Amino acid sequence: MNGNHQLGIRPGETLGQSSAQGLGSARGNGFLPRLMRVETVREETHDVRTLRLVPLDPKAALAWRAGQFAFFSVFGAGECVFTIANPPTRAGHIECTFKELGKVTTALRRLSAGQLVGFRGPYGNSFGVEDWAGRDLVFVGGGIGMAAVAAPLRLVLDRREEFGEVVVLNGARTAADLIYAGEMAEWERVDGVRVVRTVDPGGERAGWAGEVGLIPDVFERLGLAPDGRVVVVCGPPVMLTFMLRALDRLGYAPEQIVTTLENRMKCGFGECGRCNVGPFYVCRDGPVITAAQLRRLPADL
Repeated sequence: MNGNHQLGIRPGETLGQSSAQGLGSARGNGFLPRLMRVETVREETHDVRTLRLVPLDPKAALAWRAGQFAFFSVFGAGECVFTIANPPTRAGHIECTFKELGKVTTALRRLSAGQLVGFRGPYGNSFGVEDWAGRDLVFVGGGIGMAAVAAPLRLVLDRREEFGEVVVLNGARTAADLIYAGEMAEWERVDGVRVVRTVDPGGERAGWAGEVGLIPDVFERLGLAPDGRVVVVCGPPVMLTFMLRALDRLGYAPEQIVTTLENRMKCGFGECGRCNVGPFYVCRDGPVITAAQLRRLPADL
């Protein structure tokens, strides 16, 4: 494998190299958001929502890569960081999926179609999807972490013929907490795509036909041999910890495992120092990172 295959990130972007290409910074003010209009609102669960945003200026161009993130703001409330959930193959708009947790996400949840949102980005590196050609892929999302793997998954589905078998493992505490529930039915109708749903013990409902168990345990039960397979995984820190241990037991090399980080990002382009872990700046050098890179970081993440 060459270096980019080992890193599992976009060719040309390596640990310690700035990849911030924020639209705001291109205009000279990295903190100046552009105005976006809420086109549609989709309720994923009782506390998770997806917004579809379009530029207020119809002539404005949008360009990003799968895995990049942005700052979304409600004026008077503040801004939050979310991964851009749609891939560049689904252009002309931006989607973000978020969970209502605090002041800004509560304000975002109150918005309706036609209202305005501030958008600052895109920032960060991206998934090395080009390096995955011909390989079997697994996308694992825990709770709202599924939103972070949505862009590369959708990109792979849009370019389905370029990749091997695709397995999607979507888990949540309860059946009612599974995000993208409707879209999962579309995914499993695609040839060569297997969708597995799982909930924590006690989270199933009447007629539940999915798996019951914690995500790492369910993954082990799937019997997916490493064999060059790429695993993209995102979820709560405790889930990631046990998932990485499970993958290690199963013989997956750290270079085969790709995840994303989110660590107190404020500026988006490596200037404020809020998101650094040793020499690694999550906003500039991440958020996409392999397990091999993760092992080289200080243990304060």
